[in-house]
Amino acid sequence: QVQLVESGGGLVQPGGSLRLSCTASGSIFRDYPMAWYRQAPGKERELVALIATDGSPGFASSVKGRFTISRDNAENTLLLQMNSLKPEHTAVYYCNRYPELADWGQGTQVTVSS
Repeated sequence: QVQLVESGGGLVQPGGSLRLSCTASGSIFRDYPMAWYRQAPGKERELVALIATDGSPGFASSVKGRFTISRDNAENTLLLQMNSLKPEHTAVYYCNRYPELADWGQGTQVTVSS
């Protein structure tokens, strides 16, 4: 089993920034691409950003230029720096492998509201 623990979410005003972090416990972190996903109320979970094992990133078009994904394989951590946040970014954010594992963490709530 791989345990995923997300943190760093909260309430922020439009234009603000948040830094999400994820700790993945297990031996497979280094061996797979990792990704951030999010799920807004009434919507399906969607891919936000991913990062390959060599650090190469990919982003959903809606967040490109605003979000930055990074990983620290030595620390088994995955980060998502979110800048210039908008209300449409409000969602529960999750980390997982890409392709995702069946088991998900609790996620961390990001709420962007004025």
